[in-house]
Amino acid sequence: MTNTESTMSNATRSAKGSCACGAITVEAKNISQSVGACHCSTCRKISGGSPYMAVECGSDVNFSGSENISIYNSSKWAERGFCGKCGSPLFYRLKQANQYMLSSGLFNDENFNFDHQLFIEEKPAHYTFANDTKNMTGEELFAQYGAS
Repeated sequence: MTNTESTMSNATRSAKGSCACGAITVEAKNISQSVGACHCSTCRKISGGSPYMAVECGSDVNFSGSENISIYNSSKWAERGFCGKCGSPLFYRLKQANQYMLSSGLFNDENFNFDHQLFIEEKPAHYTFANDTKNMTGEELFAQYGAS
């Protein structure tokens, strides 16, 4: 996943959430109302075979219980955070921009708009979403942001 600013709504608000066991809580000051699915092989492995559903939160994100966060450096430009106690996926973070995409499941009562899918060419055939979404391949995504 990467900065999806152009693939989602600009409307933001503040939201609070937690991992499954409650050891880590998070407050995102600028959480998007849009949620996206990433179908890349890494996201699917981390999410147990399903796409990684995430919301753009920018860099104004605060964690309580951060001593319980385990980090996996998934690439030279990004890392992923997990609860070290219950294993809940917490975030995908772009290192250079300190930009967070938080797992949508951290937020119990949020009403997100599912409107984009990334790495659509890697989506397995065994699931399909009914929503009409903007779909981007990995190549299109990297070209949009000048990444390789």
